[in-house]
Amino acid sequence: MAILLREEQNSYIIAPFDQVRAGTPGGSLRKLNIAVVDLVARGPTRAMYARVMNPNLASIMPQVISVWCEQAGHNVNFVCYTGFENLLDELPESVDIIFISSFTQSAHTAYAVSAMFQQRGAVTVLGGPHARCYPDDAAKYFDYVLGFTDRSTLDEVLADCQPHRPAGTQLAAKNQPNELPSVEERWKFIDATLQKAPTIKIVPVIGSLGCPYTCSFCIDSVVDYKPLSFDALRDDLRFLLKKMKRPRLGWHDPNFGVRFNDYMDAIEDAVPPDSMDHVAESSLSLLSEDHLRRLAKNGFRAILPGIESWYDMGNKSKSGKRSGMEKVKQVSDHINLIMEYIPYVQANFVLGLDSDEGAEPFELTKKFIDMTPGAFPGYSLLSAFGQAAPLNLSFQRAGRVLPFPFSFLNNHHAMNVRPLNYEWTEFYDHVIDVTKHSFSWPAIYRRFRTQGSTIPGWMNVLRAVSSEGFGRIKYFTNLRRLLDTDKSIRRFFDGETTEIPQFYVDRMKQDLGPLWNYLPEGAIYHDPNAYLKKEEAEPELVQLGT
Repeated sequence: MAILLREEQNSYIIAPFDQVRAGTPGGSLRKLNIAVVDLVARGPTRAMYARVMNPNLASIMPQVISVWCEQAGHNVNFVCYTGFENLLDELPESVDIIFISSFTQSAHTAYAVSAMFQQRGAVTVLGGPHARCYPDDAAKYFDYVLGFTDRSTLDEVLADCQPHRPAGTQLAAKNQPNELPSVEERWKFIDATLQKAPTIKIVPVIGSLGCPYTCSFCIDSVVDYKPLSFDALRDDLRFLLKKMKRPRLGWHDPNFGVRFNDYMDAIEDAVPPDSMDHVAESSLSLLSEDHLRRLAKNGFRAILPGIESWYDMGNKSKSGKRSGMEKVKQVSDHINLIMEYIPYVQANFVLGLDSDEGAEPFELTKKFIDMTPGAFPGYSLLSAFGQAAPLNLSFQRAGRVLPFPFSFLNNHHAMNVRPLNYEWTEFYDHVIDVTKHSFSWPAIYRRFRTQGSTIPGWMNVLRAVSSEGFGRIKYFTNLRRLLDTDKSIRRFFDGETTEIPQFYVDRMKQDLGPLWNYLPEGAIYHDPNAYLKKEEAEPELVQLGT
């Protein structure tokens, strides 16, 4: 996830400030002091890779909300928290209303900040992926919880601007906006975040919303694909060429290049050759050799395709009905071809899918690593994020979703779906094995040798020896040991208890630091089957006429 504030984006009516009534008795007008907080990190970190890249992971929608609030005539204090600042020092002392954007792994930080500001008399609003995935839980701790957010949704919040407790108001637009503020309009918020990046600085841009693919585990699979204005895209690119010597762009499209020729035409119209670099997430099905030539010509330096599984999702990986070793060979050849044109490739996998069984899926991945030495492997553990995807309902019906605290739901530190075909110890033995193989010194050297002493080459080394490689090996190995030695963890993993093991409580306390004291009582627990209960209750509500 991507995604993911990019997924939170109907046309809207721009209400001039003199028509906005901001929650005072009788609806009198007032200028609001507003804070907008983008929680890139869940807590303090000193990881080398995070130091380089976290400022470049800023989301777009917090910047959009900031622009819209200023256009409505309000004062805005924008904060992007990357894990290297003291969050309490970054936050303003006093505001009328605070908007917080959060992925699920940062939810407890968001809940604690909300409680702190509610004690100070502020109104609190949550948006972003966590608000979409767990709206009913979030409503316990915020005055407003926003799904899809357009200008009119925001105006509704600003016009009311009142506490809603104990249950917050949930609001959502029917669709995503047809347009967003330009890069120029967002620039001061972009620039403030890029100042935190020590070396590599990547500007967040977006050209489309939603995705045409229907991967059952993905939050974007249920969002209709919608391209944004290509004329606006041209303007954004021309603006960046005036502001930066050689801009680097990070495309937040869930699947870049669906309307490939339109994108390339817009880039070629606006950007002189060899003057801009791009990073994008795309699917192998879109990366034909003709497309690769044009991407390379237009400065695409990194691409992140999803392979996901050796047994499923062949339409996305352009492997058709191939599976197993046949798919490994076909995909490896394709990735190696991509690297002839684009120097940095991250191949994404999901571990623990129901189509996986035994050692074979992991052994096939190890063969892929050996056959594709330049690609960086990105591993995600199968996770069910609340009501993000329809597949989560089947997991909940089967009683397979575990109540892991939100802080660990980042696709890496916890797999909250009990695997269908593995015991936990067997599964983590395989995960550790494939991770060690992927980030062994010989594998690290082969990736570096493939790319040489370039930014992509050194980035691969940094990622491998930091939290993504060595860090995960250490974490998984410790967790595997605890599955044998700590009965509280084993009982929790096996679904025999919902009591959160002390191992996880201690890590949450460490992540939250002083904010732990603001975390509302009971906030570390949530109902993992809330989505299913909500779906089952809706027919009854319709029958009752509510």
